[in-house]
Amino acid sequence: MDSLDVVPPRLVLADAHTAQDVLTFLGRSRAISDDGVRLQAANGVLALTAAALAPQGLFDRTPTVLAMRIVHADPELECDLVVDDLSETDDPRMLQLPDSSRSPAWAGVAPPPGGWQSGGALQAGAVVERSQWGMSAVARGAGTQSGEEIVRSVRASVWGEPDEGLLGLPRGVAFAAQAFGFLSGDERVPVTVSGRWTRLAFRRGHVLSRGPAAFGLTDVRATGATGPETGSGPRI
Repeated sequence: MDSLDVVPPRLVLADAHTAQDVLTFLGRSRAISDDGVRLQAANGVLALTAAALAPQGLFDRTPTVLAMRIVHADPELECDLVVDDLSETDDPRMLQLPDSSRSPAWAGVAPPPGGWQSGGALQAGAVVERSQWGMSAVARGAGTQSGEEIVRSVRASVWGEPDEGLLGLPRGVAFAAQAFGFLSGDERVPVTVSGRWTRLAFRRGHVLSRGPAAFGLTDVRATGATGPETGSGPRI
């Protein structure tokens, strides 16, 4: 992505509630990394994408795990850029964009627009349980006096590991679903596959993981509690 892309001065959303929804997604992304949020708008739809996990170098084996949410926007809004920040304006439907965009490596590795095939399903409770297990494992592995590189290494190891409780997907998909507030009750989460990408379609958003394709997946029974939030999921 070219960092010199023309940046529209404002995002015009469907209403004030949607604008706050966008700011919430941005805030959750900032709590995870400083790699920004990709904004793709066309035909009255705005897709928000952020990296929950992404490799930081050539030999980093951390998987790419993205969180995506889609909201309604002004039909005339068209953009494709990555930003660090958005701010409120005097119009509650509009958000001010920064003066320039970014070009993180993960934004150049996009999931395909089509070709998705059914790959089974998960229960949200199973996702919650694996997320909680992973957070405990990261806390135990990192300790209280570990340096930044050690913490990053522990996180990559825990969240990047394939998990049989998640149909063999990296445990980071559970981390992404929890961190971005996509878990809401004991829903059945469809899993689809296209090439090297796998998608978990929660009601509040999608989690996408890039890795080896896996077909013939089966349902997994819920094993944990669920978490709160409101909102609707995207369609991609």
